[in-house]
Amino acid sequence: MPRPLGELEDAVMTRVWKWNRPVTVREVLEDLQRERSIAYTTVMTVLDNLHQKGWVRREAEGRAYRYEAVSTRAAYSAALMNDAWSQSDNPAAALVAFFGMMSEEQRVALRDAVRIVQGPEPQVSEPAERPSAPGPSEENPAADGDASGR
Repeated sequence: MPRPLGELEDAVMTRVWKWNRPVTVREVLEDLQRERSIAYTTVMTVLDNLHQKGWVRREAEGRAYRYEAVSTRAAYSAALMNDAWSQSDNPAAALVAFFGMMSEEQRVALRDAVRIVQGPEPQVSEPAERPSAPGPSEENPAADGDASGR
């Protein structure tokens, strides 16, 4: 199970996931510098750490590397949720509490996700038409109130 990313690791991975292509340290640095002052060597170290932890793969390009995410942000989020849920001593109660924190929009997304995972609902066929019970004058003439059978 992956441990949660630190703040700077998350900031770097957010860009890698968003761009969805191999990136250089320089590209990530320039984007991060729009928000904060950060050194090239810091970004290089973070990407190297992410590589060692298995979050990104890298390919040499000249004297530098291009880094690419190993999995999606959705897979990362799912793994964190699964880990938190599985550590609970009462998983059902943890789920109830979690669902209680969700917005209506999140609950709709959850219902949609459950439908996707479960697959298409089986088609319920219409019951075959059964013959109706015989009426009073068909098979049981006495049922219409005339004891003589007429």
